[in-house]
Amino acid sequence: MAKLRVLVAGVIGWCLWWGVAPPAAAAASAVPPLAGPVVRGFDPPDQPWLAGHRGVDLLGAVGADVVAAMAGRVVFAGTIAGRGVVVVSHGALRTTYLPVRPTVAVSARVGTGQVIGRLTRGHGCPGGTCLHWGLKRGVTYLDPLSLLDAGPVRLLPATSVDLVGSLLADRTQALAAGGPLPGLLTRPVPGAVGSGFGMRLHPIFGEWRLHNGVDISAGCGTPIRAAADARVASVSRDPASGNRLELDHGQVGGHHLVTIYLHAQGYSVRAGATARRGQVVGRVGSTGWSTGCHLHFTVKLDGGYADPERFL
Repeated sequence: MAKLRVLVAGVIGWCLWWGVAPPAAAAASAVPPLAGPVVRGFDPPDQPWLAGHRGVDLLGAVGADVVAAMAGRVVFAGTIAGRGVVVVSHGALRTTYLPVRPTVAVSARVGTGQVIGRLTRGHGCPGGTCLHWGLKRGVTYLDPLSLLDAGPVRLLPATSVDLVGSLLADRTQALAAGGPLPGLLTRPVPGAVGSGFGMRLHPIFGEWRLHNGVDISAGCGTPIRAAADARVASVSRDPASGNRLELDHGQVGGHHLVTIYLHAQGYSVRAGATARRGQVVGRVGSTGWSTGCHLHFTVKLDGGYADPERFL
């Protein structure tokens, strides 16, 4: 037993030395904070400053009860950037819940499964409104699902088949109607949109032209990530696009979806290969008709150009 303790301590020490956080220990007493399906999982960035998904999203109805995943003490209950947030400390771990209308006060002790707030609008996801549930140890984000018992925990309700069918129907209807469908595509680089989709005065030629995508600000060398699972349709270069990548995402809700990435320093994938959502496929550059480092990101739906911001 003594040797086992030394071995465990050594593994944890190795993780901390190399900056890798050991997974959160499963807690049999932990419960999901919302009785809804997970519609987006934990997807941490490769580097702390990059884009990623630092928690999980649970689908729910506005006004639904949000409960503490484990017993602890409330260390924050208020508003951040216009959204209600509750943070519960569990010693070395902290869980976060947003957007919620808090029903508990700071310093209050809460038990596992105790209501701490009501779900509010503010975190849209495919199918409606979601609760974003986070878990941290110090400054390191962990997968909240690791708190749950490894046994037969059900995050899907008994009506999950009907729910999934409804979500797919909503997605198909939104695509067909040309409405927004946020969350369908992951933002390929973490910057803000500098030049949107639509007619604009071309910055080089001074002519009014269709800007068939969005320009996302990012420094040279920033990793470019696949917006969704795809087949690499082509990797090419031309005077206007510079280095160009086209990813074919196949049929989504009955529509053919393609994303295009321009002006990169270069790409790390080849035509015919498979790219997974979030996989690094290239690096931001300023090749072709470009006035500075950024990513030009285009979405094509059934062969026609669509505003990428509808889907990010």
